[in-house]
Amino acid sequence: MIKLENTEVLGWEAAIRGMRNPMNSWEKSDSDWFDIQEWNTPPDEENYKWVKEGQCDFCYAVGPNDQDLMMRLAKAGSVDAKYRRMIVVTVDITAPLYWWKEFDTYKVGTVANSCSTMHKIHSKEFTEDDFSSEHLMRLAERYENGITTPISIYNNNGDGFSPVGVLHTTIDMLNLCREKFLETKDKRYWWQMIQLLPSSYNQRRTVMLNYEVLAGIYPKRKDHKLDEWHDFCDWIKSLPYSEIITLEEV
Repeated sequence: MIKLENTEVLGWEAAIRGMRNPMNSWEKSDSDWFDIQEWNTPPDEENYKWVKEGQCDFCYAVGPNDQDLMMRLAKAGSVDAKYRRMIVVTVDITAPLYWWKEFDTYKVGTVANSCSTMHKIHSKEFTEDDFSSEHLMRLAERYENGITTPISIYNNNGDGFSPVGVLHTTIDMLNLCREKFLETKDKRYWWQMIQLLPSSYNQRRTVMLNYEVLAGIYPKRKDHKLDEWHDFCDWIKSLPYSEIITLEEV
């Protein structure tokens, strides 16, 4: 499970201005600001696209000349497409720890402020909704093509647990340790929560990155086995002018 919220994309004007610096071609730029109250769509909307920055009442309309140059430089590679580094994206992401572990590979050009498990792990009762469990099997056995696939474990009493049953047992133990910690403030119980917490636990982070970082992520993760990466790459494609990231015509 992954959730992406409160996306903002900033820096278009400076990025385009800087993009034209190497050839001193500023006079060829055809992008500009427009008042949203006066323009529901930019003039000549077939050739112009617009991007609203933040919560302001103005939008930046990128003209066809600038669109063409952005795409040609993007296709030429990251050295020529330096302008992508100036297009900043902020977004709130809620995702399981196993996904964050892979995302943390991309350290350059990113900043993240996360909800703290160290300080706030005990702040609320644990429920299944706090975990990404959509793929966990809920039956002790599953039959596929006439073959029994065992997916259960048994304790000393002979009680069987499915994968989701193991998660529920872990949640019960986490809540018991949470109650003991709140009651006694004994750090031993806090350690039980920290070290038992599954990697499927969902954490929220506010992330800042840029189009160049996303251009590095997209081709490497769009066919990844994790569903979360597929959803993340779909989000990339939903961004303004995503073609300069994906190099796929929109």
